[in-house]
Amino acid sequence: MSKRRRFTLMPAIALAALSLSVTVPVLSGMHLYAASAQRYATVTVRPGDTLWNIAASHTGSSDIQETIDRIAEVNHLSGSSLQPGERLRVPL
Repeated sequence: MSKRRRFTLMPAIALAALSLSVTVPVLSGMHLYAASAQRYATVTVRPGDTLWNIAASHTGSSDIQETIDRIAEVNHLSGSSLQPGERLRVPL
C-alpha cells in the first residue's frame, strides 16, 4: 500500500472511531432509560407471604425465579425473609 493511500485512510479511520465513541454511549443510555421506565406494583407483605407467592401472583408467563430475583434486586433484599407490613416494589 502506498504512503499516499495510507494517509487518506487515516481520516476515515479516525472518523469511524469518533462515531463509535459517540454512538455506543448513546445506545447504552437508551438501554438504561428503558430499564428505568419499568412499571412496578407496591405490595404490603402479609403474615405468611413469601417471595415465591408474591412473585407467582404478579408473574404472567415469566419465570417465577427471575421475578423473585428482580424483587430482591429492586428492594435491596439480602435474604428471603419478609416482615408483615413491609412494602415491596414488584416489577409488572
